[in-house]
Amino acid sequence: MSNPLVLKFYLDVFFIRGEEFMESLKPKLFEVLHNYSKEQLIKDIISGIIVAIIALPLSIALAIASGVTPECGLYTAIIAGFFISFFGGSRVQIGGPTAAFVVIIYGIVAEYGLDGLTVATILAGIFLIIMGICHFGSLIKYIPYTITTGFTCGIGVSLLVGQVKDFLGLDMGAVPSEFLSKISAYAAHITTVNVSALAVGILAIAILIVWPKITDKLPGSLIAIIVTTILVKVTGLHVNTIGSVYGELSSALPHPAIPAVTMGMIQKLISPAFTIAILAGIESLLSCVVSDGMIGDKHNSNAELIGQGLGNIFSGLFGGIPATGAIARTAANVKNGGRTPIAGIVHSITLLIILLVLMPLAALIPMTTLAAVLIMVAWNMCDWSAFFKLVKTAPKSDSIVLIGTFLLTVIFDLVIAIEVGIVVSSLLFMKRMAEVTDVTGWKYIEEPDVTDGEAEKMLSLSKHIRVFEISGPMFFAAADRLTAIDSKQFTKVVIIRMRSVPAIDASAMHSLHSLADRAERKKIRLVFSHVNEQPLSVMKKDGFFDRIGANNFRSDIIDAIDYAEHCLQS
Repeated sequence: MSNPLVLKFYLDVFFIRGEEFMESLKPKLFEVLHNYSKEQLIKDIISGIIVAIIALPLSIALAIASGVTPECGLYTAIIAGFFISFFGGSRVQIGGPTAAFVVIIYGIVAEYGLDGLTVATILAGIFLIIMGICHFGSLIKYIPYTITTGFTCGIGVSLLVGQVKDFLGLDMGAVPSEFLSKISAYAAHITTVNVSALAVGILAIAILIVWPKITDKLPGSLIAIIVTTILVKVTGLHVNTIGSVYGELSSALPHPAIPAVTMGMIQKLISPAFTIAILAGIESLLSCVVSDGMIGDKHNSNAELIGQGLGNIFSGLFGGIPATGAIARTAANVKNGGRTPIAGIVHSITLLIILLVLMPLAALIPMTTLAAVLIMVAWNMCDWSAFFKLVKTAPKSDSIVLIGTFLLTVIFDLVIAIEVGIVVSSLLFMKRMAEVTDVTGWKYIEEPDVTDGEAEKMLSLSKHIRVFEISGPMFFAAADRLTAIDSKQFTKVVIIRMRSVPAIDASAMHSLHSLADRAERKKIRLVFSHVNEQPLSVMKKDGFFDRIGANNFRSDIIDAIDYAEHCLQS
C-alpha cells in the first residue's frame, strides 16, 4: 500500500518541478498576449517601424565593420531580431548586431572565413541555449564590473580605429585585424587621404552631434546618411560608396546554408564562440535590466538566454552574424510606446520589407558616412568617466584588472582579454577571501561578543584545554591557515570553534584530516563547536564526521567546554 503512495509522491514532485522548470523558460510573448489590446497593437506597430528605421543604418554599418557584406547586417537584424523577440524573456528587447561583436567577428572572418564565422555563431547560440536551460541567467552578474568596463572601452577604441580607412578615404588594401598592424598600415598610407571623403565624414559627424538637439523623432544616423548620400550623388564627389566597394547589393530573401565544417575548425572556434556567448549574455541581460526599470517589469533571464541562443543559431544558418539585445534600440522601442515583443517582431518584418524593396538604394551610401556613424557609436559605448573613476578610486588590484582587460582587448583580442581578466579577477578574489580567513587562539577579553556564560568558562578554563576559533570561508587558498592550530605538551583537548565558517572545500578537508592525524599521534581529542550547515554536510560526505565521532561535535562553545571538561574527568 505504501509503495504506490511513495511512487505517486515522487511523480507529483517530478511533474511540479517540471512545470516550474518549463515556466522559468516560458517566452514573454506568450505571457503578454493574454490581455493584449488593439490600442497596444497600434503602439507596438508604430514603435517597431521607428526602431527598424534606427536599426537600418546601424545594421549595414556594423556588418561592413565586421568584414562581411552589408546584407549580412540586415539578415541578422531580421532573423535574430525575430527569434529574440519571439522566444526571449523580455517584453521590449530588440535584438540585432551590435558594436560589441565587431572586433571578434573581424578576427574570425580574417582567419577562418565566412564558414568559420557561421560555425562560431551557431556554436555561440548552442552555448546560450545550454546556459538558459541550466539556469545560468543569474550567473552573468558574477562577471566583475572592472572586466565589463575594460573590454567595453577596449571594444570602443578598436571599433573607432577600425573606421580610419573609410573615414579618411585611404587608398589601401584590406585593413589588418590586429590593432598595432592597423596603426602601422594607416601610417604607411596616410598620404593617400581623400579630402572629399574626409569632408563628407566630418559633415556626417556634425549632423550626428547636432541633430539629436533638434529632434529625437528621427535618428541622426538616418539623416546623416540621407544628406551625405544626396550630396555625393548630386555633386559627383569622388567618394567610395557601398556600391563601389561591394558591387550591386542583393535584395533577395536570405536562405539557409550549412557551412563546410571540420572537427578541427570546431575545436579552434570553441573559445571565440564561448566569448561571443558570454558577450551576448552580458549585453542582452544588461539591456533587459535597463528596460525593466523603464517599464516597471521583470524579465525572465533564462528564457532570454534561450531566445538569444535561437536567434544566433538561425542568424548563422541564414548568413547573418552574432546578435544580442541592443540597449539603444531597446530604449528607443520603450520611448516610442513598445510594450510587448510584437514591436520587436514588427521591427524585423519592416527590415525585411526594406531589404526586398529598398536595398539597391543602399549602394549609394558613402563609406565615410558609415564610418562616421560607427565612430559615434564607438565614442558613446566608451564610458570614460566610469573608466577613469575606477582607475582613481578602485583598489589597486581592481585597477590592474580594468587596465589589463582594456589593453588586452585593444592590442590582442577580446577572447584573450576576457579569459585573462576572469582568471586574474578570480585569483585576486581568492587572495582577498584567504586574507579574511583567520585561525586564532581564543582568549578572554573584558567585553566578549560571544555566548552568555563564556567569560566565566574562559576564566576557569583548564590548562589541558585549548580553544581556537576559525573565521571566514575555509577553501584551498586558506587551507594552510589550519597549521596555526598547535598544541602544548600538556594539552588533552583542542576545541575548534567554527561559528564564523560559512563554507569549506576539499582542500580544507584535507588539512583537517592532517590536523586529526597530528592529534591522534599526540593522543589529543578534537572537539568541534557550532559547525554550520554546509561545512557539516561536507564533513559527513567526506567521512570526517564519523572519524571524529558525533559526540565530538557540539552545538555551542559552552556545551563544547563542558564536554571537554567531562572528557578530562573520565
